Amino acid sequence: MAAHAGFAFRDGEALLRKAARLGLDIPFSEDISPLLAPAAVAGRKLANRLAVLPMECADAERDGGPSAWTFRRYRRYAEGGAGLIWFEAAAVSPDGRSNPGQLMLTEETEDGFKRLVEETRRAAARRGGSAAPGPVLILQLTHSGRFARPDGSPEPLIARHSPFLDPLHGLSEDSPVLSDEALDRIRGDFVNAAGLAASAGFDGVDIKACHGYLVSELLAGFTRDDSRYGGAFQNRTRFLLETLRLVRLDAPGLLLTSRLSAADMIPFPYGFGMDPEQPGRTDPREVKRLVVELGRVGVRFLALSIGVPAWKPHFGRPFDTPVPGGDVPGEHPLEGVARHLRLASEIQLDLPGTSVVGAGYSWLRRFSPNVGAAMIASGRTSIVGLGRGALAYPDFARDLADRGRLEPRKVCTTCSLCSHLLRRQTRVVCAVRDRKALAGRLD
Repeated sequence: MAAHAGFAFRDGEALLRKAARLGLDIPFSEDISPLLAPAAVAGRKLANRLAVLPMECADAERDGGPSAWTFRRYRRYAEGGAGLIWFEAAAVSPDGRSNPGQLMLTEETEDGFKRLVEETRRAAARRGGSAAPGPVLILQLTHSGRFARPDGSPEPLIARHSPFLDPLHGLSEDSPVLSDEALDRIRGDFVNAAGLAASAGFDGVDIKACHGYLVSELLAGFTRDDSRYGGAFQNRTRFLLETLRLVRLDAPGLLLTSRLSAADMIPFPYGFGMDPEQPGRTDPREVKRLVVELGRVGVRFLALSIGVPAWKPHFGRPFDTPVPGGDVPGEHPLEGVARHLRLASEIQLDLPGTSVVGAGYSWLRRFSPNVGAAMIASGRTSIVGLGRGALAYPDFARDLADRGRLEPRKVCTTCSLCSHLLRRQTRVVCAVRDRKALAGRLD
């Protein structure tokens, strides 16, 4: 590992020289046209291969419905021209909210979500015209599990104990674990919310299975004993697969997907996607096995992520600066970027029947299109997504199409202030690039 350092590359050659010195595989192409080419994903047409990835912004109404700030954010994304807009995590029940400002989809908030979908589509049509296909809209559904804070204070609902995560909330060895019956109820909440998402007009739903939230924790439930949802692979994956099967029966026209952890980065047996023989190393064998099973229930594209942000955020979001009071990682951010690219490549190349939406590009700033285009051209990923990068630069896809490049003055600086705002459970904006929102202005 190399020492941590901030982004300091004047051109692509300098970036590649640093990658070579670190022994990292960072593909690069001056031709960004693969990003702008139309695509078909799971039978749906995309105007391009660029995606806005889900990122919670804690600005929902108290009942979980979208607020004026939520409408502003997705209107900006729609006007920005990405072919895929992956809406941030919406809780499926009150006890599953990660903060009082998290979106939540219930019968009471369905109308608000329907208006959000309609306004997003209108905004995209105004900028794109009637000839271009509008963006595909996916809603991420979640239960926060051990990270639930529905009223602002921790109210963890855990699926198993973890010596790495339990200390975050001061949990003891005898803290209660969710029963199979409780998980069955939560599974019903997911199915109900998916049906509401279909009624609201979303093209598809994502059953969130990353970042240490409930479904993700079940995938890593090696130590959950005497349970239909723990131990063997078929038990640990049961909740996700059964939920998807039930959603398919309840809403057959809905596009199904999942944002899946490619590696939790928590040592085995407490993390999914980790090597049993070398517990701190990644091992994608079970992830690939799950992707095959997902294909059998109709999931033909998925998004990948890495790590548990509440534990060590740099794995999922390589950054220049940690959140205030946070630790500086013991690796260069390019190592984190390369890990994202490597795991996406292994899964995409081995399982070409499933379209992979890759992440980890925001740290690359204006060079993210060059790396993303090279990944697509080589068949190592199907779609390139930005999370923090899109929050900072919602019209990134439009600028790539119109100018052939990203503007350095508009890209994400990976300062972690958006993560800091979310941890404080306050409305999340890009504090560097969106000064109007920071000042409380909706215009």
